[in-house]
Amino acid sequence: MSAQRLAAGLAELGLDLPADAQTKLLAFRDLLLKWNKTYNLTALRDPAQAISHHLLDSLAILPHLGDGPLLDVGSGGGLPAIPLAIARPELAISMVDTVQKKATFLRQAAIELGLGNVTVHHARVEEMQGQYAQISSRAFAEIALFVKLTRHLLAPDGQWLAMKGIQPDDEISALPTGIAVAQIIPLHVPGLDAERHLIRLIKTGAD
Repeated sequence: MSAQRLAAGLAELGLDLPADAQTKLLAFRDLLLKWNKTYNLTALRDPAQAISHHLLDSLAILPHLGDGPLLDVGSGGGLPAIPLAIARPELAISMVDTVQKKATFLRQAAIELGLGNVTVHHARVEEMQGQYAQISSRAFAEIALFVKLTRHLLAPDGQWLAMKGIQPDDEISALPTGIAVAQIIPLHVPGLDAERHLIRLIKTGAD
């Protein structure tokens, strides 16, 4: 039943993922719920609900990903980074979380799922080094704070990808100078009866 539910959701999103990727997505769901009993990674307990609220919600942004290295901030239970890493095995994806037990889960999940394109950092993002073509977050912080903490990590011509519920007009109006909204993308997530938006942001001034 889970396999059919996932396949139907992917078809509704217009995503064509190979069978082994779909198997890995469900294996990740099972890992997340198993570890959740001890580590409190998600408020969801229902395996069917996790398909829509976690897997499909994460994959809804897949068409808007670029090709350069991605940093996912405040990864927690690996959302959206691990579903994206499964769907895009050629894309280098880094995850960062300040909570040790969450970083431990992320490392274990990457090992068990055979995700060679994933790197996990247990760190404060503002203290990290490096350059990333795209930086994502899902329920990490208000957009202005997300941008402030990661501005030094965004490569020239890079993009931020902020996953939000309802369109966050107040957060957008609080953006600092030198940052612009490139696109506000309404997302329809199969099985999720709630507004979802992806906010794409870019630098407009020199740092």
